[in-house]
Amino acid sequence: MKLKITAIGNSAGVILPKELLARLRVEKGDELFVAETPDGIKLMPHDPVFAAQMEVAERVMRKNRDLLRRLADS
Repeated sequence: MKLKITAIGNSAGVILPKELLARLRVEKGDELFVAETPDGIKLMPHDPVFAAQMEVAERVMRKNRDLLRRLADS
């Protein structure tokens, strides 16, 4: 897919066609995250750093479920 850079005020931007928005499952007002890869730039609808942090948090919560429950009851 080829996109054109266009002027938006004093900045420049790219207009994403609705087909691409549908494939990314995003809409106007949503945030996209950008990652630089060896192959170029990657647009993602989620923050991979936050996702990795949440995976760690979920592992800790599963491992310490009883302790967390006791703390919540205190």
